[in-house]
Amino acid sequence: MKKTVSVKNTGQAATSAAPLTNPGFTPNATPGAIADTLARIAAALERLVPPAPPAFDDRAADAYVWHAQPAPGWLEPVKRVNAVSIKLLRGVDRVRDILLENTRRFAQGLSANNALLWGARGMGKSSLVKAVSAAVNREKGADLALVEIHREDIPSLPDLLKLLSGSARRYILFCDDLSFDAEDQHYKSLKAVLEGGIEGRPENVIFYATSNRRHLLSREMVENERSTAINPSEAVEEKVSLSDRFGLWLGFHSCSQDDYFAMLDAYCTNYGLKIDQKQLRAEAVEWSMTRGARSGRVAWQFIQDLAGRQGVRLEKAKR
Repeated sequence: MKKTVSVKNTGQAATSAAPLTNPGFTPNATPGAIADTLARIAAALERLVPPAPPAFDDRAADAYVWHAQPAPGWLEPVKRVNAVSIKLLRGVDRVRDILLENTRRFAQGLSANNALLWGARGMGKSSLVKAVSAAVNREKGADLALVEIHREDIPSLPDLLKLLSGSARRYILFCDDLSFDAEDQHYKSLKAVLEGGIEGRPENVIFYATSNRRHLLSREMVENERSTAINPSEAVEEKVSLSDRFGLWLGFHSCSQDDYFAMLDAYCTNYGLKIDQKQLRAEAVEWSMTRGARSGRVAWQFIQDLAGRQGVRLEKAKR
């Protein structure tokens, strides 16, 4: 005798019980309805596409920021540059004069070198680049523009140079805090652009970079190359040769207390801050001790604090 087994209906339909349907699909749609659907799809796809970068206007501003995306990149005009007047920079007289003269020659169409500003943090490396660019651009006959490029956008440098080469202006390419760590191969792109590439850099472009490292590469990166290479000396030479592409090496070192006080005096005079000199020095020394260093950045931070306590708006003070 055969046993019968009853299967309880759980309410779950078999996958083959109901056909898959598309709520927005009509089997007998008219050609007009299909065309309307396709038009909506095309419009949705167009909204997903990033807008085309604006055309480059080389007279829109005296400073630009390079954006590598969307490819092939575009230049954003900067209407107001965050810069300090060159007369306020203290303790860097020698390197200031060298960079100023190099930039003047470049603005006049004469031979000039790429420059690497390296050394102690907070000593005005990037401030000097911006101040020198502005100072030279105010001189008669100068037609300079400052273009900032971020380190991560270095591989797009050829696209930027191609864009700038067609302009009648002269450009300072500026990369702040340039350095490379292990496994970072961007330095090879920069080497080819600065010197050594077939095309080279256009004659209306010069490259200024700031870094806390003289050779732009971390010690760990150099030591790893030395330990793994067949010929350690050749490997290290290949790494540090990047800094050799800069004709000017301008070193910045920790400032003395006299230079620190000179920075403060210049700021107080420029912004109209009234304070007894003895009190100013006492407060400034205490401020630097809490920061663990003396530098132009520390001096500026103290001035910001002092101006705030006195109710002075620095952006509206005389320049």
